[in-house]
Amino acid sequence: MSEVEGIVQGHRDGHGFVLQPGGNDIYLSQQEMRAVLHRDKVRVRVVRYDRKGRPEGRVLEILERRKSPIIGRLLHESGVWLVAPEDKRYGQDILIPKNATANAQAGQVVAVELTEPASMFSQPVGRVSEVLGEIDDPGMEIEIAVRKYEVPHRFSPETLAQAAALPDRVRPADKRHRIDLTDVPLVTIDGEDARDFDDAVYCEPFKKGRGKTAFNGFRLIVAIADVSHYVKPGEPIDDDAYQRATSVYFPRRVIPMLPEKLSNGLCSLNPHEDRLSMVCDMLVSDAGELHAYQFYPAVIHSHARFTYTEVAAILANTRGPEAAKRSDLVEHLLHLNDCYRALLKSRAARGAVDFETTETQIVCDENGRIEKIVPRVRTEAHKLIEEAMLAANVCAADFIQQGKHPSLYRVHEGPTPEKKTTLQNYLRSLGLGLSVSDEPTPGEFQAIAQATKERPDALQIHTMLLRSMQQAIYTPTNSGHFGLGYPAYTHFTSPIRRYPDLLVHRVIKALLGGKKYQLDAKLLAAEPPVTVRKGGKPVKGAAAGTGSAARSHGADVWEIAGAHCSANERRADEASRDVEAWLKCRYMRERLGEEFGGTVTAATTFGLFVTLDGLYVEGLVHITELGGEYFRFDEARQELRGERSGVRYTIGSRVRVQVSRVDLDGRRIDFRMVREGEPERPVGRGGREGREGREGREGRDKGGERRAAASAVDELAAVQEADRNVKARTRKAAGKRSSAGGASRKSSAAGKTRKRR
Repeated sequence: MSEVEGIVQGHRDGHGFVLQPGGNDIYLSQQEMRAVLHRDKVRVRVVRYDRKGRPEGRVLEILERRKSPIIGRLLHESGVWLVAPEDKRYGQDILIPKNATANAQAGQVVAVELTEPASMFSQPVGRVSEVLGEIDDPGMEIEIAVRKYEVPHRFSPETLAQAAALPDRVRPADKRHRIDLTDVPLVTIDGEDARDFDDAVYCEPFKKGRGKTAFNGFRLIVAIADVSHYVKPGEPIDDDAYQRATSVYFPRRVIPMLPEKLSNGLCSLNPHEDRLSMVCDMLVSDAGELHAYQFYPAVIHSHARFTYTEVAAILANTRGPEAAKRSDLVEHLLHLNDCYRALLKSRAARGAVDFETTETQIVCDENGRIEKIVPRVRTEAHKLIEEAMLAANVCAADFIQQGKHPSLYRVHEGPTPEKKTTLQNYLRSLGLGLSVSDEPTPGEFQAIAQATKERPDALQIHTMLLRSMQQAIYTPTNSGHFGLGYPAYTHFTSPIRRYPDLLVHRVIKALLGGKKYQLDAKLLAAEPPVTVRKGGKPVKGAAAGTGSAARSHGADVWEIAGAHCSANERRADEASRDVEAWLKCRYMRERLGEEFGGTVTAATTFGLFVTLDGLYVEGLVHITELGGEYFRFDEARQELRGERSGVRYTIGSRVRVQVSRVDLDGRRIDFRMVREGEPERPVGRGGREGREGREGREGRDKGGERRAAASAVDELAAVQEADRNVKARTRKAAGKRSSAGGASRKSSAAGKTRKRR
């Protein structure tokens, strides 16, 4: 049997997996997981394969213990201190000696460092290294998330010192060898709550030549903050920026990639301030084709800071009050809009996929709790800026390709064979007369989306199209961008918040200067974090095989940098989703027992996921709540069908549900189906920490995971209560048997009936 090395990923049910780059992860039983913890590095031997050919392993050696602190709740039970990890994948509580609690109180959130690892016959032991506070403290969910997902949230002293030494304004010496564009009326267009401004835009009509050689179109200027002028390779700020790889956005808080002096000050294209920038100067034809482009460093002076709402209002009514306030810039906005319309023609011609989805925005109160959840309206102003940025990114990718310089591309590949087959079967089952070929193109996807947008099941069809696509990654191997329909694409437009964009800027500068940019090897010293997709598959290039072992075999440094940036992007997304899920659970805990209308957004073997109307909160209706019959999951149609009644639940089905359970620790919300004429069922509120409703059924989540168990205190109380009830029933039954032998059988039958209910 083969032996392999990898990173352990625990499962909340107690078993685990050893992640492999190819995705053929090795299963570890609960017994094997007793001696290891989530994210340990191990060497395992494959000992058997199950009926589906999936390998199962035995741990031979623990190569490296994860040294990062573990976040959890401090509990005191029967004189014993322990910490229940926030991340249930750790699977074991951590014992804390009474002199190692750092004066933390029971119930508080703490960080723990392990002093004794887990073994086959003992629990891990640790000490409290940091007391974060009470679970109800404002912003605690963010403090937990950044530590749970190991998001770097403190800059090093060297970085802070270097940032403090930077000038407050652009100096005359910084403007040398740059094109002066301060007289060009460039403007920024961002959201109302934006604080850092990466990009500024300007457009004017452009005509050249006559007759057949005439060019009619637009000159589009996209100016991007020149972060690379201030952040140099090998310096402390660059080291911290690489480790973060991206800014992380939470409701009411941002963890920036760069110190605030750069992200909100010196590099931000603030209005009426001179700023250094890298410019992509393009000629766009009336048909939306990129006719020519050039890159150059420049000095700009933003003439205004617009919001999306303001620009949308001006474009909708050029004689309105918003337009009157900006009368000197309205003409330039109209030119931008005309250029955007031209770019849309090119988008349609190449068949780029464009799904209309509903994005939501969480509005919090002063205490950081959800006040309301509102749909994020995507106006023409959003699309205008998006198309301008796409054009600049395409030019950057082409420029790097032409220069034959290694760099990072933003690659989005087509569906995998498995996802393609699932999609083909689904479309065939609907009898649409439309499908995707064995070598699908984005145009096929867009054609199906357009042809079905008026159907009542359009949401279901578009969701399936979207889910069939792969995630985009950063890699030096250009494979094109499937969704956008580009043969080459990269990220150039957000160097303040994305490290790959900063690398692209350095490469473009090197090409302009006739030089070559070499990645700093010391940035690659750290292992990229292991982040998994839904379904447990590792992100391409980000699993265990991309660390030191890969480097020792001469792996390309650009490949490693791309894997690092991709994995950190996934980590940031997971941390953000975790915080949003916590806030939504807290929000819905106040609505236990209330009924809402909703739409089915996913059907699985274990139930339905439903999004509530108006609240935009998703929860699970477990299959046991669908009625007293057997429901079968139809994978081809992505639906649950009742075998007796023929009732079908598909994506887009309208239902009415009651909020039955909220698990704050597990970040889960449970619904039960409500039918007309059915009396309202009382719902218990349960404990303070979201482990309410223990007496309810233990459902299974998306990955087949069982619901989060109660804390050790709640679990002990529940066991003791159950034990008392059993003893009481036993004594009662014994008394009845002694007085009337036949009555005992009736009592037993009644007890079984209650159990089935």
